[in-house]
Amino acid sequence: MVYICSMFTKSDITRQAIIEKSAPIFNTKGYSATTMNDILLATGLTKGGVYGNFESKDQIAIEAFEHSIGKLLEALRFKIKKENTAKDKLFAILSFYKNYSINPLTEGGCPLLNTAIESDDNLPFLKIKAQKALDELLGGLAFIIQKGIESKEFRADLDAEKEATLIFSIIQGGLMMSKLADNPKILNGLLENLKTSINTQYLV
Repeated sequence: MVYICSMFTKSDITRQAIIEKSAPIFNTKGYSATTMNDILLATGLTKGGVYGNFESKDQIAIEAFEHSIGKLLEALRFKIKKENTAKDKLFAILSFYKNYSINPLTEGGCPLLNTAIESDDNLPFLKIKAQKALDELLGGLAFIIQKGIESKEFRADLDAEKEATLIFSIIQGGLMMSKLADNPKILNGLLENLKTSINTQYLV
């Protein structure tokens, strides 16, 4: 244990602390509304302490997003790995997002949805990161569906990529609508509809 701890320098620890304390601020307030003073207050550091570890606010925002999306992906993988069948893995994903509009994993809500909306037109450095995260999430969904097809659990004529895009679009759209309307029933109802579709349209 002593050896493992000694692998991390004081600078490494400070840098990680800045990322972890900045991530909820960026995810809640957005990039544009988050100021360096917000970060200084959250970390208790001086400007020199922050800029000694990061070149700019942009760099902090990028690593804060990667931290937040990493937590989301890790939690999803944990739920998925507990299941054996393709159907149960898909259901685990849907269960993960139940009540997500009022009880998100990361403070401020879904980091992908928040970052995608804000970065669409004027923050290309964050948009690239959001696109990469989207590709990973869609790829994971498509992989599960394709495995279900190959194991003859799901219909052979399903298009895995198309279905993955449809499922994730419904989840993210429902999440946005639930947050905007302050009504988690919107997302939860769509999740139940997806379960019904999987049961009636996917299974052999």
